[in-house]
Amino acid sequence: MAREKVGVLTALDDAKTQLYHFKAIVIAGMGFFTDAYDLFCISLVTKLLGRIYYTKQGSSSPGTLPPNVADAVNGVAFVGTLTGQLFFGWLGDKLGRKKVYGLTLLLMVACAIGSGLSFGHTPASVISTLCFFRFWLGFGIGGDYPLSATIMSEYANKKTRGAFIAAVFAMQGFGNLSGGIVALIVSAAFRNKYHSPPYDVNPQESLPRQADYIWRIIVMVGAFPAALTYYWRMKMPETARYTALVAKNTKQAAQDMAKVLHVDVAEEENKPYDSPTRDTANSFGLFTKEFAKRHGRHLVGTCVCWFLLDIAFYSQNLFQKDIFTAVGWLPPAKTMGAIEEVFRVAKAQTIIVLCGLIPGYWFTVAFIDYLGRFIIQLMGFFFMTVFMLALAIPYHHWTQNHIGFVVMYSLTFFFANFGPNSTTFIVPAEIFPARLRSTCHGISAASGKAGAIVGAFGFLYAAQSKTNPDAGYRPGIGVRNTLFVLACINFFGILFTLLVPESKGRSLEELTGENEEECEQTVERQVSP
Repeated sequence: MAREKVGVLTALDDAKTQLYHFKAIVIAGMGFFTDAYDLFCISLVTKLLGRIYYTKQGSSSPGTLPPNVADAVNGVAFVGTLTGQLFFGWLGDKLGRKKVYGLTLLLMVACAIGSGLSFGHTPASVISTLCFFRFWLGFGIGGDYPLSATIMSEYANKKTRGAFIAAVFAMQGFGNLSGGIVALIVSAAFRNKYHSPPYDVNPQESLPRQADYIWRIIVMVGAFPAALTYYWRMKMPETARYTALVAKNTKQAAQDMAKVLHVDVAEEENKPYDSPTRDTANSFGLFTKEFAKRHGRHLVGTCVCWFLLDIAFYSQNLFQKDIFTAVGWLPPAKTMGAIEEVFRVAKAQTIIVLCGLIPGYWFTVAFIDYLGRFIIQLMGFFFMTVFMLALAIPYHHWTQNHIGFVVMYSLTFFFANFGPNSTTFIVPAEIFPARLRSTCHGISAASGKAGAIVGAFGFLYAAQSKTNPDAGYRPGIGVRNTLFVLACINFFGILFTLLVPESKGRSLEELTGENEEECEQTVERQVSP
């Protein structure tokens, strides 16, 4: 039993899919498009940064970023993202989703431009400036996770809510793809204009002075989609669920939704969606026994699943170098000029995105409201475990069968995206109370980003060969043993998925229990002697 819901919330749950739903997907999704572009475009230019700033005169091979510098350039944005997820998640519940939503975009625009303008005359000064702006870029990106997921969740109807949130997240795939395409276009243009012979033919001419513009242009382009989206974000009204359930202004909620959605909402009295009994029964905070009792198990489930998933997901980048080299996509660095290397890296990563990343995202969009979140997440972790073991057990066979290795590698990415990489983003936006929804999503997302740091950097060191590690690294456990560890991590993802409830086809208030307390107390009074 549950007490009667506010009319605007019922109308939102039952509303047919409309043009504004798709508009909201694009507005929120363009933020994720920008997020993905900004986070991953740096991997397209790290080799170029190594050539420009760390090539030693007279060396037989072009320069590369030292391990500590590479970790800083790639990892500082992850640290910023983790911090931003926690901060903006909390702020989105305190001030409202809309008030904070534009700020994240402004940060991304300013810091993407700042990254490209990184100044200095020494490697240390350029890299330090780049890392400074990359941290704050990540901080803004982090805010987009809880805010975009929560806004889309609170706008959507209960029938297609999963597909709408998944579509927002799927824009990451197009952001990754666009990063590769922009790098291909820019590097191709410079390659046609400035001749760049291979390093082993002419080390000095292999790196034209103008190559420094290439990486700057690529990272700065990420500012444009965010800037174009800012106006439309500011035009979005506050979500009805925040206005009614947190700000407690049901009249304003009904008026806001009537402006953007064609739903039949009777104008309601300006009264809060609460009562004296509800104030005490459903006003508990995050750090309370009542929250732990009702939602603690769910928060543990969303945090641990996202943490484990991102360890496995981001560690898969460890194998790209071996794959690109094995199938001939990336010949030895000294046989290419600097601009040619950027072009080939961009081409290889674009192929991986097209084959492995994008299809999985849109399979989730198509099937999540039919199969449910629980089944897709369980299935994804299961197949990631299977494919990791299938790569690890006959690992020496795959070193000779390159095409088979690429297929298995792509399937692992596919089931990550048609699986927990999507569902870990969706579920935290559905199962927590409105006044804590953005905060809990931010905590879950930050747990995932902590896993990404472990996967991208901890396993980079762990996967080093026992006998022949890369320059600057200590011996590790090797790729084969690393694959066994990752398979175990995916298996634990299956177990922790059991803590997460299914949210398919249920209203947010039904999932969070925000509509129960008054009825429960009424029943208690009726049965009391």
